[in-house]
Amino acid sequence: MFDILTAATMLFLIMDPLGNLPIFMSVLKSIDPKRRLWVIFRELCIALLILFIFLFSGQGLLDFLKIGQETVSIAGGIILFLIAIKMIFPKPGGLMNLPEGEEPIIVPLAVPMIAGPSTMAALILLASQDPTKMMEWSIALLLAWGCSAIILMMSNMFHRILTDKGLRAIERLMGMILVMIAIQMLLNGVGVYFEHLLNKA
Repeated sequence: MFDILTAATMLFLIMDPLGNLPIFMSVLKSIDPKRRLWVIFRELCIALLILFIFLFSGQGLLDFLKIGQETVSIAGGIILFLIAIKMIFPKPGGLMNLPEGEEPIIVPLAVPMIAGPSTMAALILLASQDPTKMMEWSIALLLAWGCSAIILMMSNMFHRILTDKGLRAIERLMGMILVMIAIQMLLNGVGVYFEHLLNKA
């Protein structure tokens, strides 16, 4: 259960639904409010499908490319660290600098806002770390996606309650937590790498 909650928390922080709220509202503001919820739900489902594909096919891709677990851990830590820095020091327009537009299909809300490269990298990392826990990782993904879905489906209410300043503060807090997770992943990868070197010596 601890592994599930830890993985779910990490994935939720990476998905950053609160940080993405202003971007979602900007992209969808020209769409009829009655249709807006359906569009968000559709994009969430598309993103979930893509993330499950990466969770279950990621290890096969790593094996094919002959990429080791420590490499994924180091790369994942670097990616998460860069995302976290952007969350702590955001630029106008959000993480992706996305312009507003017509009704989106897959891009940009499903990919890369929900199923972004950092989330995909984290799922590949989880699958490579312990392939015997795919059920746990699947539950963690569903938990993180479910919490993100609730926040995004209730975007208008959250935006009214938290305001822009509150959303920015929460995004920075999530970024700080994600920095610690990223550094731990990086240290784990470096530790495994040096362990392999010592075993070969």
